[in-house]
Amino acid sequence: MRVIETWTTARVRSLRDVTPTIRQFELVPAEGTPAQIPLGGHLNVTVMIGERADTRSYSLIGPPLPDAYRIAVKRSPASRGGSAYMWSLREGAELTISSPRSHFEIDFGRPDYLLIAGGIGITPIVGMAQALARAGAALRMHYCVRSRDELAFADELRAVLGDRLQTFVSAEGQRLDLEAALASLAPAGLAAVCGPLPLLDQARSIWRKNGRPVGDLRCETFGSSGQLAAQAFRLRIAPGGHEIVVPENQSILDALEDAGIGVISDCRRGECGVCALNIVAVDGIVDHRDVFFSDHQKRENTRLCACVSRAVGTITIDPLLRPDPARPEG
Repeated sequence: MRVIETWTTARVRSLRDVTPTIRQFELVPAEGTPAQIPLGGHLNVTVMIGERADTRSYSLIGPPLPDAYRIAVKRSPASRGGSAYMWSLREGAELTISSPRSHFEIDFGRPDYLLIAGGIGITPIVGMAQALARAGAALRMHYCVRSRDELAFADELRAVLGDRLQTFVSAEGQRLDLEAALASLAPAGLAAVCGPLPLLDQARSIWRKNGRPVGDLRCETFGSSGQLAAQAFRLRIAPGGHEIVVPENQSILDALEDAGIGVISDCRRGECGVCALNIVAVDGIVDHRDVFFSDHQKRENTRLCACVSRAVGTITIDPLLRPDPARPEG
């Protein structure tokens, strides 16, 4: 079950490769006028994985256009098929998109802002940086990539931020000192971090260690990245012991739905915790890929977010519906 969304048809107006692995799409909604785009907002997009329709979320890139949405999709061999489908589209293709939503918002009026992007996590940060710069905010931005040709939108950001933008290319031996960067943020300042899960985990750990207010750190992950490479694993259903195999390119949530087992869900991004399931037993390793549960809860290994988390070996879960969990602090 999903939260009700407004869906519409959209047409691919233009395509542009901003890096060898990142393609930008301009999508014109059938109504002709895009809904208001919230900072940090995203669209849900219907994609075809083989013969099966599925949903993927892509961040909206600012500044907003008067008649179209901008998104960017990273082509990843390790993806579950959504990026391959999006890259197969050509100009004039039609697809179904949701109204914009946001789980990654910032507020204005802070004394200091620090934006940190890792890889494709740059997409929601572009609009944030431009909006803050227009507002005259005290702002710095750090952008981390593996290789220089992955610096998507860097020229666009440099034109707005100048030397307030620092880039770090790991292939050239450049590393962001995340602890020093976060410590440099003024009291009551706001940090927004978007990128792979290890980056977010490190940022949240440093933030807690420094005793900073939880609400002053905003995080969003991309690609449901985990600690282990995706591979097929076995899922045992309790009670009864029925088993299904979750392929490397499919989520637990999708595999359960294909098996006729309904699970309540919402964001499908590992952020809201609505699809959390009880873990009954583990014969292997659980790779928690959500940003909902705390590090302590992940170490307890008693629940997982079915939309993004994976495993190695065999895990036994209880798919019975539970009350919506309250979001943990920290």
